[in-house]
Amino acid sequence: MPHLALPTLTAYLRRHGIEVIQRDLNVEFFDTLLTRANLESTLAHLREASRRRVLRLAPTALAEGAQLAARVEDAKAIFRSPAFFDGEASLPAFLTLVQSLELAALPFAPSTLDLTTYRPPTPADSSRGLLSIVGDPQRNLFLEFFRRYVLPDIERELPDIVGISIPTLDQMVAGMTLGHLIKEAGLPCHVTIGGPHISMLREQLPKVPAMFRLYDSAIIFDGELALLRLAETLAGDHNLAAVPNLIYHDRGVIRSTPVETVAPPNLLPDFDGLPLDRYLVPTPVLPLLSAHGCYHGKCGFCNVGYGGPAKFSQLDADLVVEHMLALREKYGAHYIFFADEAITPHNLKALSARLAAMGAPVHWCGCARFDKALTRELLESMAQGGCRMLLFGLETAAERIIQRMTKGTQRAEMSRILRDAAAAGIWNHTFFFFGFPGETMAEAQETVNFVYAHQDAIHSASPGAFVLERYAPVERAPKRFGVTLKPNPDRDLAIYFDYSVASGLDETLADQLATRLLDVLPRKPYGQFYIHDSYRFLYAGHLHEQGHPFPLWLD
Repeated sequence: MPHLALPTLTAYLRRHGIEVIQRDLNVEFFDTLLTRANLESTLAHLREASRRRVLRLAPTALAEGAQLAARVEDAKAIFRSPAFFDGEASLPAFLTLVQSLELAALPFAPSTLDLTTYRPPTPADSSRGLLSIVGDPQRNLFLEFFRRYVLPDIERELPDIVGISIPTLDQMVAGMTLGHLIKEAGLPCHVTIGGPHISMLREQLPKVPAMFRLYDSAIIFDGELALLRLAETLAGDHNLAAVPNLIYHDRGVIRSTPVETVAPPNLLPDFDGLPLDRYLVPTPVLPLLSAHGCYHGKCGFCNVGYGGPAKFSQLDADLVVEHMLALREKYGAHYIFFADEAITPHNLKALSARLAAMGAPVHWCGCARFDKALTRELLESMAQGGCRMLLFGLETAAERIIQRMTKGTQRAEMSRILRDAAAAGIWNHTFFFFGFPGETMAEAQETVNFVYAHQDAIHSASPGAFVLERYAPVERAPKRFGVTLKPNPDRDLAIYFDYSVASGLDETLADQLATRLLDVLPRKPYGQFYIHDSYRFLYAGHLHEQGHPFPLWLD
């Protein structure tokens, strides 16, 4: 599934007459890596390294690698076809893809790569680590790909601006590598970085001027207006001080311009130019928004808005339905994934009624709160209108911790909503974690007990441990939560922090609880359907179409 950032920016810029070439380098990278030619080239490299005793590799590993190379193209084809839904056919394909990624990353050990996560050999939240790896062909998994398949296109097109969207920490090495190559080549492009991860680093980036060797500026928070103004400025007087939301390098000084917030444009995302046929899905799954921000926005663990001015606005339900139908018509997208923090009950009610009246022309899913307004009648209407999966932030079932984290939910309502949603024919996915500051072992057990007591209504889940994130209320007021931050000076670009607690579970114990729970879960016969939200969504939609019941997480 494409990330929504580029299609949103593209729609806005094209609306204002700016020529845009958008590329999802994530999908291009994976598609290129997972080819017979690339895996055979990797094997040749590994054989040579083994011959020179630079790397110890068993002969069986090389033989298995050759078999993977022979199967990888067929595996991708299965994931892009209706055979994806055949568990017996797609499971071997899934294993081939996973093992092929392991093989492709092997020359860059200790880097690891799978379908959802990249672990670099050096911390990606360290400027020293990033600057050391961006040009290192021995450790940088992305360097050769960008040099061969992306840089020549930039040299040919010579755009005025190259914008690099970095939504998560996992994207930092790749994003900085591309910036490095553009600067190394001496191209006259203005390189700007942006995205949620960059917004969270707005106070850190000015303190690390060496990073500006890799880019010219950084756009924080909403990027539509800032990117438009940047394009206009670079075409005019080059006065970057007039561009809002910008951090830039000016003759040895890092400067920041005022943050300017504007009403979201609410345009239909423009996916034109993205290779929708190269994603590893049997049919397009496209993201969409029904609102900006979170209508609750108070949870102690969450940095919604990335510490910026609190704001929430939602689109009119008629416009949301119009956008859904337009994505289906234009791109053949029968699966719409709402990327909202949480869809409001108001919009759930309105868009469900409209879609149900049309015969549920698309499947859709999104995040929702355990809100009292999610009545049985509303959930049934949502299912009739095409809702196939809801992702709930359960977080904890301990009443004291619910209050402590200002979650605004109640255990009795969580119980009712899970069962009513399941009865309506909606796949329930829950997120929960251990170790919110002050949580005791007995309270963690309450959450486990709740989950097992509702095993008849939970179809998948993502357990984990509390993460202390920059700009979350716990990070901003640690004393109030009984927390002591333990910053690491080497991690000067950190958005996650180590910490100690005055009472309750510590980091280590919380991690152990999450790991132990995962270890004792029943094995899924077709685990490929559970590795990503979009795959769970597709599976739920397919089962609904076939009239099959949803499997339960704890069965």
